[in-house]
Amino acid sequence: MRLREESLARYRDAVCRLCRREGVKLFLKGRRCLTDKCAIEKRNFAPGQHGKARRPKLVGYGLQLREKQKVRRLYGIMEDQFRSYFEKAAAMRGITGENLLRLLELRLDNAVYRLGLATSRAAARQLVRHGHIRVAGRKVNIPSFQVVPGQELAVREASRNSTAIQRALDLTGGRGIPPWLEFDRANMKGRVISLPKREDVNFPIEEQMIVELYSK
Repeated sequence: MRLREESLARYRDAVCRLCRREGVKLFLKGRRCLTDKCAIEKRNFAPGQHGKARRPKLVGYGLQLREKQKVRRLYGIMEDQFRSYFEKAAAMRGITGENLLRLLELRLDNAVYRLGLATSRAAARQLVRHGHIRVAGRKVNIPSFQVVPGQELAVREASRNSTAIQRALDLTGGRGIPPWLEFDRANMKGRVISLPKREDVNFPIEEQMIVELYSK
């Protein structure tokens, strides 16, 4: 199933505010997040007039809501679409929280990011939308497209010398490729070799809080 892209409703404010709101780096600006220019390094407090006030201690619903918002913003997904992912995860066999993370990881834009072809998921989304990525030999310009094991992801031939892609590969070289993917830099091709496992999600997420939030 292809989930509806909400491009017109995409968040368009300064994304560094999102990291400050969640109190954690979401790596939304690629290279900048790894330098001392990162906003959260300078101003690790919530944005707004009262941002410097001590963060209130969250419990129950507040914790669950913040966890959901954190994950939604990490993957760059709007609320309605995120709920659709949850509903699909809940209908699948297995553990709902892990199913949810697997669906998010299998998004095409996330796979492109994880291969190191972009420094952020937002940049990966742009690569996909602009037709720079081929899936199994066909152009796919839908960021939410779900990749499956065995599929080949490749940069189209005309885009392989792109300065942005080459720079991204140089910058992300030390980030590592997750075990469920493999990448051939010489030929600018990757492959989905398995379904991602829970331990492949290398970001602190408590998915059970999200399950509890939506199960109320």
